[in-house]
Amino acid sequence: MALTLYVDTARWRAHHKHVQEQFPGLVPVCKGNGYGFGHERLAEEATRLGSDVLAVGTTYEAARIKDWFGGDLLVLTPYRRGEEPVPLPDRVIRSVSSIDGVYGLVGARVVIEVMSSMKRHGISEQDLPQLHSAIENVRLEGFAIHLPLDRTDGSDAVEEVIGWMDRLRAARLPLHTMFVSHLKAEDLARLQQQFPQTRFRARIGTRLWLGDHDSTEYRGAVLDVTRVSKGDRFGYRQQKAASDGFLVVVAGGTSHGVGLEAPKALHGVMPRAKGVARAGLATVNRNLSPFVWGGKQRWFAEPPHMQVSILFVPSDAPEPKVGEELVAHLRHTTTQFDRIVDR
Repeated sequence: MALTLYVDTARWRAHHKHVQEQFPGLVPVCKGNGYGFGHERLAEEATRLGSDVLAVGTTYEAARIKDWFGGDLLVLTPYRRGEEPVPLPDRVIRSVSSIDGVYGLVGARVVIEVMSSMKRHGISEQDLPQLHSAIENVRLEGFAIHLPLDRTDGSDAVEEVIGWMDRLRAARLPLHTMFVSHLKAEDLARLQQQFPQTRFRARIGTRLWLGDHDSTEYRGAVLDVTRVSKGDRFGYRQQKAASDGFLVVVAGGTSHGVGLEAPKALHGVMPRAKGVARAGLATVNRNLSPFVWGGKQRWFAEPPHMQVSILFVPSDAPEPKVGEELVAHLRHTTTQFDRIVDR
């Protein structure tokens, strides 16, 4: 009885190949919870794709994944002096986003990130004159630019990359490899055509692992079903049942990420109105669960527990049976499954 991630493996892998064909030389990204699949599974899939580099989020992730992937590991979090040292093999490449960081990694393999319109990490144009001497004592693997997903100002992602290519070229810095994020396939092709001497490598996570939504599905198993009548009290807080129905205990609780959700950027009137409505219902203890039964998303009977959730299914819906499974609409990047099943 578990929260299970079912994978249509053939379809999932076909999508990987399609993305790989669109982005030659792509660097798969495996960070966080491994996009819901776990680090070990994604390391295996990256190996299957023939990837020579796998990008991870932190040095701690690199230490965990090094025994599962035989190629180079690119750590995306930039190096900072004073960080806790983590023993790593020479095939690990560090990202750096400051001149001081470059000086702190003597002898190391490094990728230098430039400041994009994301304004998160990166060296600035003013840093470039100092970079010549700074890179003399490191093994430079290339530069990187991390681009925003949305461009509400109408600007062009390709032009932003070209701007940095021109700055780096004017500073006479090596341009053999540029790692890019969040570009379209046609954008990458434009850049490759304009700079044939540079190898552009797209770092891709979400689009690669989660780009085909129908190839994966979470399901929680029904552990118990109890019939209740209107007014019956139940649960930790002894709430009253609003109507006749069933209390359904289903696998999947807060330890799996059920009921937990990262803030979203809402755009448009309708999504904002739905957000306000959800917040209003939550104030009267009405929270919609991610579990679907009888064609509808069902309400939590009470807040989810650590490993299970209790749902209220009204009596006009089919009665769930122990052992049946409910589809759960969960966010991959915040979900921990009990088991994964390849179909």
